[in-house]
Amino acid sequence: MAGMLRKVLASGIAAKVIQEARKPQNQAKIKEFIAKMGEQNKKQGGGRGYGRGPVR
Repeated sequence: MAGMLRKVLASGIAAKVIQEARKPQNQAKIKEFIAKMGEQNKKQGGGRGYGRGPVR
């Protein structure tokens, strides 16, 4: 019973997140956040893994 309740709750939350993500003002915030994260990854080197030696 608890498993089924958990699934219903999770699907309700997912539906609300999708509904909110469709709003234009939230889309702008999401795009801004993604752009900011992309800039941070570039500054940090992007996790290429150079200089750690051979992988064994």
